[in-house]
Amino acid sequence: MAVGGIGVIRVTTLRGRGSLEFGDMRVFRQGVFKRWSAGWAVPVLVLLLGGCSSFPAWLPASGPSVAQVVEQEKIEAPIPVIDVDDSVARRILAAQRADSFAESLATELPPKYVVGPGDVLEVSVWEAPPAALFGVAMVDPRAGLTSARQTTLPEQIVNADGVISVPFAGTVPVAGKTPQQIEADLVMRLKGKANQPQVLVRVIRNATQNVTVVGEVAASTRMPLTAKGERLLDAVAAAGGVRQPVGKITLQLSRGSKVLSMPLDSVIQDPKQNVYLQPGDVVTALFQPLSFTVLGASGRNEEINFEATGLTLAQAFGRMGGVRDNQADARGVFVFRFEDPRALKEEGKPFLKTPEGKVPVVYRVDLKDPRAFLVAQNFPIKNRDVVYVANAPAAELQKFLNILSSTVFSIRGVVGLGQ
Repeated sequence: MAVGGIGVIRVTTLRGRGSLEFGDMRVFRQGVFKRWSAGWAVPVLVLLLGGCSSFPAWLPASGPSVAQVVEQEKIEAPIPVIDVDDSVARRILAAQRADSFAESLATELPPKYVVGPGDVLEVSVWEAPPAALFGVAMVDPRAGLTSARQTTLPEQIVNADGVISVPFAGTVPVAGKTPQQIEADLVMRLKGKANQPQVLVRVIRNATQNVTVVGEVAASTRMPLTAKGERLLDAVAAAGGVRQPVGKITLQLSRGSKVLSMPLDSVIQDPKQNVYLQPGDVVTALFQPLSFTVLGASGRNEEINFEATGLTLAQAFGRMGGVRDNQADARGVFVFRFEDPRALKEEGKPFLKTPEGKVPVVYRVDLKDPRAFLVAQNFPIKNRDVVYVANAPAAELQKFLNILSSTVFSIRGVVGLGQ
């Protein structure tokens, strides 16, 4: 059996002669062992191991020790270990606020309604007499027969090139224009052909100015946008509301390459987060999608879900049952996370980043410091965090002594059988 750097423990019985050897060194013979084993076996073995810098590698452990996490001497690209204090918590909260809907996606005015491919338009043209380029005389129910002439063209679908065709005006590009801009363009094209032409353009069917709402809502829907300007909560209401408690719902808003998430409760409480929607936005209602994992010398080792409204480190301690009083190193509570670079203060060489632009970091909390409990109330836990509590050195020593004691008693039994 290997013990640290000592070598192999061997027990030999040969023709009634028992011996205990460490590597090539014979420590106890049969008679000597009988006299010394009771009072000196364990102390001698502990002294032999006293020069080791760490406990034997074969000792059972739930994870690395504090020194192994902090030092990382053998790692080619070490992960930064950051001691949690008030300034660190403030930076993380500031970066979290920067990812809010109001900071990243808000616009002062609603988007202009513009025509796009797939929309269906109705074009009506009026002209003054005596010209009669379009249609026939129009009857006004209040004024009777009038001299103005009006014609309504058949409905047209805006094609993939973004154009429609109007008699005497030709092929008219309409994609990206408002109905009013299309009207002005047609009037300019018909001047000199029709007498004082006037044009009215209506959108009969809207195919491009929509927002998609999915997830934990009563009914997923495509909500058309109007000139009024619809906001985020309008989309939730159009889908019939959410099916789960508000406090456990996260709203995810996807716009182009940006995907941001916020608790529904925060959007309701802060009107600034209720931003105007843009065509093509996708609103997803997610039910309790957040969790963190607890490992090591904690009260519970498992994945723990938490609400969309968020969780602080202090609350996480409560949900994971705290740390084990007889096993944990209070100076060795770590939070492993892929962090937003904006939450970090770069010093010296830049941080190693993942393909997604995140920085792997380890936050260390010293629960021996009473101030840590105050900071923990402001330090946010994020989705997919790993909270690890290292074993105390005394716990490692206790495990080693337990194994050593059982080994010594086993040796005594073997030697006794060899007599």
